[in-house]
Amino acid sequence: MNLPSFPAPSLLLVEDNPMDLDLTLRAFERKRFSNRIDVARDGEEALAFMERWDAGEAPPAVILLDINLPKVNGLEVLRQLKEHPRHRRIPVVMLTSSREDRDLLAAYDLGVNSYIEKPVSFDKFIDVAGQIELYWYVLNERPR
Repeated sequence: MNLPSFPAPSLLLVEDNPMDLDLTLRAFERKRFSNRIDVARDGEEALAFMERWDAGEAPPAVILLDINLPKVNGLEVLRQLKEHPRHRRIPVVMLTSSREDRDLLAAYDLGVNSYIEKPVSFDKFIDVAGQIELYWYVLNERPR
């Protein structure tokens, strides 16, 4: 009996800073992360992914979302995602340089699943990438 094969769930990385984007992608590459990584470079691009998912494209297993984004900030992206009837269950991890209590509280008030301060060193970024992969792709159970 042949079981249907499903594509491995992707990851959506929402990051506008070219250096942080490169660092994050290299960290996942170093951890040999094999799932597709889609990139949105501002809040508008991130929100446009919801239209693609509504049209039938598979949503990601997790979204890594920065707060300080051009066009639409990360907290507004989070709000719109969590208000969407079909996409609100997609786990969202704020991966941000903000250590402001108001940002942390606002993110959790809006339904963020995790809040991680961006590591400063590449080695720490590699550790974070490994932990994200382990938790969100191996240990965490997703609704089907």
